[in-house]
Amino acid sequence: MKKGILISAIALTVAGLLAGCGSQSASTKSSTAKGSTQTSTTSGKIVAVGSTALQPLADAVAKDFQDKNPGVTINVQGGGSGTGLGQIAQGSVDIGNSDIFAEQKGGIDASKVVDHQVAVVGMGPVANKDAGVTNLTMAQLRDIFTGKVTNWKEVGGKDQKITVVNRAEGSGTRATFEASVTDGKAAVKSLEQDSNGTVQKIVATTPGAISYLAFSYFKDDLQALSIDGVKPTDDNVTTNKWKIWSYEHMYTTKKPSSATKAYIKYMQSTAVQDSAVKKLGYISIHNMKVVKYANNKVTDK
Repeated sequence: MKKGILISAIALTVAGLLAGCGSQSASTKSSTAKGSTQTSTTSGKIVAVGSTALQPLADAVAKDFQDKNPGVTINVQGGGSGTGLGQIAQGSVDIGNSDIFAEQKGGIDASKVVDHQVAVVGMGPVANKDAGVTNLTMAQLRDIFTGKVTNWKEVGGKDQKITVVNRAEGSGTRATFEASVTDGKAAVKSLEQDSNGTVQKIVATTPGAISYLAFSYFKDDLQALSIDGVKPTDDNVTTNKWKIWSYEHMYTTKKPSSATKAYIKYMQSTAVQDSAVKKLGYISIHNMKVVKYANNKVTDK
């Protein structure tokens, strides 16, 4: 009798342990699927280079990911979309960050890299606050950047010379802006800067200055300009009512490291899309009501 009782007790104990293990396994699978947790066994070094528009988000999420995965080291650098695409195409970095599709960059074989869209970024014209203008028509904006309009009074502003500040060639922000505003034509000769951050500072401190920035770089010391009465807002981007926007791409080779895959998966997770993406001025890929293709065609989802 005692033997029977002992066997029954052992059986119950084992069953309880197995049930506990099963519950833990299910919990782990659920949290991983949501992207809210990452395994602490992930390790490796990741170098991400390219878009300065994506850089603040990539850097912030990298720090969070490294906190969750102490075995991973991530180095996020700028340099522009052209640099990011060129380096990933050569296989010299782990991730090439870009505001444009690889197909849109000359000299890049898009078939050899893999696109991972991690956010959407709205972009828009910004002016020095003293210019006296808050709205431009698309035609006026085009005329300013192609040199036909050179004084703010010609578009309802102050009698003040317009100083155009442009991004350097190879910038994805510039490529997106020119495709949407100047029909792909290069802007008038102007001051050229390598990063969104530098442009933001120059426009804020230069009388008569105008340029364009990612929404995430819009600051109170700048005048963000509406176009044809449409304001540069996230909601207007999601429906394509605001036309100047692009995906934020993280390009990899066809065989990225496990650490690289885990980092990008975390970037695309609901946890990041609903927090860091919004907090830093980007738009979640999950909120878009339209789809944009490499040929710039836009369709409803």
